[in-house]
Amino acid sequence: MTEFVQVVKGVPLVSTLDIAKGFEVEHFAILRLVQKYEPQFQSLRTFHFQSQKSGGRPTTFCMLDETQAMFLVTLMRNSEVVVGFKVRLSQEFTRMKTELIRLASQSQNAEWLEQRKAGKETRVLTTDTVKVFIEYAKGQGSQNAQKYYANISKMENGALFLLEQQYKNLRDMLNIHQLSTVKSADQIVIKALRDGMDKGMHYKEIYKLAKVRIESFAEIIGKTMIPASQLQIESK
Repeated sequence: MTEFVQVVKGVPLVSTLDIAKGFEVEHFAILRLVQKYEPQFQSLRTFHFQSQKSGGRPTTFCMLDETQAMFLVTLMRNSEVVVGFKVRLSQEFTRMKTELIRLASQSQNAEWLEQRKAGKETRVLTTDTVKVFIEYAKGQGSQNAQKYYANISKMENGALFLLEQQYKNLRDMLNIHQLSTVKSADQIVIKALRDGMDKGMHYKEIYKLAKVRIESFAEIIGKTMIPASQLQIESK
């Protein structure tokens, strides 16, 4: 199931684009309702219309909080599709609020904080090793070696987790077990890169070696789900 409620500056919000999609109507119809009753919407929470461009003309939209979204759905005529999405919308906001409470509690948990700290220390070692590997790759003629910082992280995350969306600070969203898993994966990557460089292997083969070891590790422990409820937090 596609998740559509996001957290922006600590507030669960939904885009009018996603609302239109959920109600199976043209977006302009949703936007027209918001614009018609803008004073009422603004009285609930101040917001600004935004625009995004994807190929054609820019599309105007806005992000609504739970109260605004619920007000909007009262303006819609009921149909099987509309009623069904109303239920989903309500469930999404409830789930997201519950997840925010869980994450707030987790961030105060001593065991989680210790595991996160240990993970950060290992991550620093990983970053240092990747930096050495990048210079190694450049020495062998690589023109895009800098991409290995992102590529190795994506490779790890893709092997270890079932991701339903992108996360700004993925590791802050992980539970204690997942933090332990990713720490072990970082150690595996460090060992693979060092082994490959010590043997004088080609940088592409070294990356493949790290990938194979991570995939073998993931196969043993299994992938775990990071639901979209574990947030897409935007800073702006």
